[in-house]
Amino acid sequence: MQVNSEATTGPTTQEAPTEPAREPRPGTMAAGAVVSRQLGAGDAEKAAALRKMKLLALSLLIAMAVIFVFAFALQKEYPWLQYVRAAAEGGMVGALADWFAVTALFKYPMGIKIPHTAIIPRRKDQIGASLGEFVETNFLSEQVVQDKLASVNIARRAGVWLAAPGGADRVAKEGAAVIRGAFKVLNDDDVQAVIEGMVRKHLLAPPWGPPVGRLAERVFHDGHHHTLVDLLVDRAADWVDDNHETVTRLVSDRSPTWVPQFVDGLVGDKVYLEILKFVRAVQADPRHQVRQSIDKYLNDLAQDLQHDPAMIARAEDIKAQVLGDPEVRELASRTWGTVKNALLGAVDDPDSELTIKFKAAVRDFGSRLVDDPELAGKVNAWIGDAAGYLVRTYRSDIAGVITDTVARWDAEETSQKIELQVGKDLQFIRINGTVVGSLAGLAIFTVAQLIFG
Repeated sequence: MQVNSEATTGPTTQEAPTEPAREPRPGTMAAGAVVSRQLGAGDAEKAAALRKMKLLALSLLIAMAVIFVFAFALQKEYPWLQYVRAAAEGGMVGALADWFAVTALFKYPMGIKIPHTAIIPRRKDQIGASLGEFVETNFLSEQVVQDKLASVNIARRAGVWLAAPGGADRVAKEGAAVIRGAFKVLNDDDVQAVIEGMVRKHLLAPPWGPPVGRLAERVFHDGHHHTLVDLLVDRAADWVDDNHETVTRLVSDRSPTWVPQFVDGLVGDKVYLEILKFVRAVQADPRHQVRQSIDKYLNDLAQDLQHDPAMIARAEDIKAQVLGDPEVRELASRTWGTVKNALLGAVDDPDSELTIKFKAAVRDFGSRLVDDPELAGKVNAWIGDAAGYLVRTYRSDIAGVITDTVARWDAEETSQKIELQVGKDLQFIRINGTVVGSLAGLAIFTVAQLIFG
């Protein structure tokens, strides 16, 4: 009975920290130490419950043994004790059998290497592989995942959360954190180099003449330039109105010295009046010859920009002068600096226009997910397809995490960990075995007495 007591109670999980430290086995890494620390730190309550159940099962076995001894010794004097002896005998057999079965899962019973015992320590890797295969087959099935997602209706739940002020605020807060983190990670010089490269590729490398000419042709054909021409003519008329003395003085300055001064004044007045009359005529007549000449000149310019090699070359020269290397680098630097400062200022200010509009857009999208079944159905379909693709593509890798993790665990401490999680329930098997064995022993002995007397 003393041997049975030691085998039944075994080394508890609280005793593990007091054992001498063992060197990790090759290939086990440090997972065993992690399990051991978890046993002592987070599972004290389970360890205590397991010890109580072991003590209860052992107590029942000892009680059966004591009852058996007394009944066996006194059954001749008290024949009815034969039934008690039979019940106690059956209870001991059941308790010992179930103790052996439970112990064989986690260790060698009494340290004897009996075949098909210490199942978990010996077959840890196979158990991990089987568990991974089980999860992959039964849980990481594309159809199972999609059916579960369809039953949950993620789109509507997400819509309810997004439509609430707290959800929109949370999304805005997390989005701001992502933007700030991205700006911290990004190198300004690298970003500016990318912008500069994009400017050179998309803005400087293509010739400017033909696209500018095509754009100008459409503008001139639709008459959008007439507003600008009207503005220039109006400004010219206003200038003439305000500069009578300037015009007459120019005429007088360019007149021969022998011409009398009063003649210069008359000629200057005449020239001024003709200029004013001419400008007023251009201003008043939308079909004036000057306007038509301007239209013709602009249309010819648009065509030359598209088809005249000399004009195209001149446009390229202007482009090179306006956007040389220093100018492009400065443009990239200013662009990135402006975008960065604007975004950081907007995300840091909860009352900024960007933040307010972003929250409104999030709430609007959430409301649409709730109120628009078609949109919600599309979102659910996208989520289901994405999850199905992930499961279909990576199911073996996901399940492999279970197999690889179990393979890295230390066998003995893994056995202790599993026993700690399920050992309390397994001790009920020993208790039930004691009770069922007692009833079975009593029933068998009673039937035998009835038959054979």
